[in-house]
Amino acid sequence: MATETIDQTKIEAFLDQILSEAGAALNATLIRIGDELGLYRAMSDAQPLTAAALARRTDTHERYVREWLNAQAAGGIVVYDPDTDRYTLPAEHAVALADEASPFAMAGLFQSVTAAIRADERMVDAFRTGGGVGWHEHHHGLFHGVERVFGAAYRTHLVNDWIPALDGVEDRLRAGARVADVGCGHGLSTILLAQAFPASRFDGFDVHADSIAVARRRAEDAGVADRVRFEVAAADAYPRRDYHLVAFFDALHDMGDPSAAARHARSALRPDGTWLIVEPMAGDRIEDNLHPLGRLNYGFSTLVCTPGSLSQEGRAGLGTLAGGARLSEVVLGAGFATVRRAAETPFNLVLEARA
Repeated sequence: MATETIDQTKIEAFLDQILSEAGAALNATLIRIGDELGLYRAMSDAQPLTAAALARRTDTHERYVREWLNAQAAGGIVVYDPDTDRYTLPAEHAVALADEASPFAMAGLFQSVTAAIRADERMVDAFRTGGGVGWHEHHHGLFHGVERVFGAAYRTHLVNDWIPALDGVEDRLRAGARVADVGCGHGLSTILLAQAFPASRFDGFDVHADSIAVARRRAEDAGVADRVRFEVAAADAYPRRDYHLVAFFDALHDMGDPSAAARHARSALRPDGTWLIVEPMAGDRIEDNLHPLGRLNYGFSTLVCTPGSLSQEGRAGLGTLAGGARLSEVVLGAGFATVRRAAETPFNLVLEARA
């Protein structure tokens, strides 16, 4: 390519973008460190403080803290006042990085990101061979980070918005229903439902044995173990127990054979039962997803979700951004009579399927 054909303004703009990309990649780890060490939580009162004061609050080393703060200031996460040599975490930023109970909590996202990046060498081989990388092969930070990210949405919307959006399901749960949570991970969604609907019984299933062990401990800690059972089982092999509700939370697109999982969900439901499917929000066309959220999800899809699916029988590789149309094809192809978009958030697509 002749250099005289290059637009100097465009290449300079792209180089600026490259610098931003590299800085963001490094800052993902810095945010993870700040979360782990409680640096953001120590700044959550939105009051200016020096690097030395933050180090004292968190029992960390001032020299590292100052450099970390400077990186946060350069990225616009904290505000630096050169006149006082103090740093402030704005309250609007604290709700995302310092408050785990906030509906805007995002610190876990960086735990997920940094864990996913650790698979880069395996992914180089996977690109060359077409092989998969299973969920269980990732760093444990991915499991905990994903739980934290999804937890913000589940605590905010699951009981308050998504269950009421399903036809007749809330009343059934209050009266007493049998529920399966498939791909339950650490059991957060299962336990939230059990706490909200004490008359119902819940079974959580996941192929990842370590996650099931965590889920069982969480159920004991939450005081719902008498009504919640967690078992190791695949999405096409858990027991058929005439469930009133089968729920898949951010799991269908990860499966090697989502069609088999859909058929099994159909067979596990009562004739009047409901299949609840929560998936990442996505458009049906590539061009619909070329925005910051789509960029993030395509990244996770490349490093986690697609290789996870390709590591399993079926190798469907739906990807994180499967979209409503493709998901509906899977649902209807499994014998469900109807599927509709029951609810949505900027991050979540909620589908209801009925036999």
